Amino acid sequence: MIRIEIIANHSVEENILEALAKENAGKHYTKYPNILGVGSTGPRMGDSVWPEENFSLVIWCEEEEARAIQQAVASVKEKFPGEGIKIFGL
Repeated sequence: MIRIEIIANHSVEENILEALAKENAGKHYTKYPNILGVGSTGPRMGDSVWPEENFSLVIWCEEEEARAIQQAVASVKEKFPGEGIKIFGL
């Protein structure tokens, strides 16, 4: 089993979920709706200075599904290169 973690800005959440559905992958996930922090694209603190927030999806899957998830996320990153979309696999 592989643990996939996707962290991205709320502005692309729907795009990521649609891309996962298109790849028929990532149907079962845990969602952390409000993630705060500082990444390579800047702070996301949900306050008046840095109002944006991220979300996270955690998906446990087999290797084949992990590849499909990676492809789905890559397609969204291509459309929105400045949104700080990250994917990690363990």
